[in-house]
Amino acid sequence: MKPLIRSIRADEWPAVKELRLAGLQDPVAHLAFLETYEEAVAKPDSFWRERAAGAAEGVLERQQFVAVESDGRWVGSVVVLVEEAGAEGALGGVSEVRQGHLVGVFVRPEWRGRGLTERLFAYALEWAWEAAAVERVRLFVHERNARAEGFYRKIGFVPSGASVPVPGDPGARELEFVMKRP
Repeated sequence: MKPLIRSIRADEWPAVKELRLAGLQDPVAHLAFLETYEEAVAKPDSFWRERAAGAAEGVLERQQFVAVESDGRWVGSVVVLVEEAGAEGALGGVSEVRQGHLVGVFVRPEWRGRGLTERLFAYALEWAWEAAAVERVRLFVHERNARAEGFYRKIGFVPSGASVPVPGDPGARELEFVMKRP
């Protein structure tokens, strides 16, 4: 049975925390996320409550989508941040257009390669185009994360040519990929 994909609810902060911590233990977490497991696990419950409430169903500035198995276990997630034209984005730089920024992409290993990531992205992109009314969606991928880059290209993201230094590792780059509103 396919997992249900939906927005999170504010009271689901324990599941938000558990899935994030699972993602940070993935072998490529150092390439995919801008924090470590140790940093995240040390955060108080109040942080996780605020994080869930700030990306829950009905929030227009950001939205977290999850894939939920029939037993309630969360098996994947993606977050859409809305960046306003003229404002600084999550990784710096000022956007000329209202845009979505995909972050926090994680699918548990046993669900990879089964179409779940594509479904999560479809929900996230539909929300970005319809509810958030953005002109484009972007994401960043570490220059050494070939698996993620291949997936992003496969579903229609293209390199913009822009890049930013990886926080804490100025010798490495995060490459920007974009998709324009259909």
